[in-house]
Amino acid sequence: MFRTRLALVMLLAAALVVVASASAATPTLTGTDGPGFTITLKKGSSKVTSVKAGKYKFVIKDLSNIHNFHLTGPGINKKTSVGSTGTSTWMVTLKKGTYKFICDPHAAIMKGSFKVT
Repeated sequence: MFRTRLALVMLLAAALVVVASASAATPTLTGTDGPGFTITLKKGSSKVTSVKAGKYKFVIKDLSNIHNFHLTGPGINKKTSVGSTGTSTWMVTLKKGTYKFICDPHAAIMKGSFKVT
């Protein structure tokens, strides 16, 4: 009886480790547009200039209804809508290359880019 319970506890613990490591393995990048004429992409508190290829969680915060966040690059063309505010979450697999993010209505002044290696 004791061995059965011990095996069950160990199996449950191993399953929890797998679930925790899978969710922790996906890095989060946070994009923000507005409330003024700013657009940013950060990992934690640092500006993103280069990341390694792989799967990322993008959390996009639209803080103004006159802006959007538009991400383009190899195989990617995702955007939020102009006219609304709120938070969007995207799961994106980044490939090697250069990616750009802009606000479509204000692309001349609200833009950025980063490299994927």
